[in-house]
Amino acid sequence: MKKYVVLAGNIGAGKSTLVGLLAERLGFRPYYEPVAENPYLADFYGDMKRWAFNSQVFFLTHRTRSHRALMDDPWSVVQDRSLYEDALVFARNLHEQGNMSDQDWGTYSELYRTVAELLPPPDLVVYLRCSVPTLRKRIAKRGREMEAAIPDEYLAGLNRLYEEWIDNFELAPVLVVPGDRLDFVAESRALRNIVHAIEDRLRDKQGSLFPVGM
Repeated sequence: MKKYVVLAGNIGAGKSTLVGLLAERLGFRPYYEPVAENPYLADFYGDMKRWAFNSQVFFLTHRTRSHRALMDDPWSVVQDRSLYEDALVFARNLHEQGNMSDQDWGTYSELYRTVAELLPPPDLVVYLRCSVPTLRKRIAKRGREMEAAIPDEYLAGLNRLYEEWIDNFELAPVLVVPGDRLDFVAESRALRNIVHAIEDRLRDKQGSLFPVGM
């Protein structure tokens, strides 16, 4: 039976890398986040208040199209970030920090709710939980100039909202991966543990929160 897995996590958590590794190990088709394609992203990092709404609507549009496409894909799929966290973490954070007006937030939220009700949920969400220092190290390592200036406070705000979102997410089971101590790139054992945990959770979707053990 086809499976749909979402990989969630903050900027620099290692989602794209893990998506590729999981796709290879599990035989799933990967669906990546369109970072380079967003024409507003560089402007957004330069002036969040001016470009927040535009950037988030782009992401929501693209991810809705991607979500629809992966539903039609006959293969099992693993997706790099979902429309759920786009709205309930990133867009919400921009609104709370005053970078998205109440009017824009209301319009965006209504659009998101309409779209989310029409799309089937994933079978499993894998959440990469990482502290701000870990995120900062990984952001520096991948060397994207526009991300270098992201304040620690912005990353911390996203982490807080990610935890709230995960605690309240009821559409699918959630597998939490402790990203500070599991190096799934350098340590093959860590990757094996994650793969086995995902396979176990996909066989048993009764629970809601499963931390990965060592």
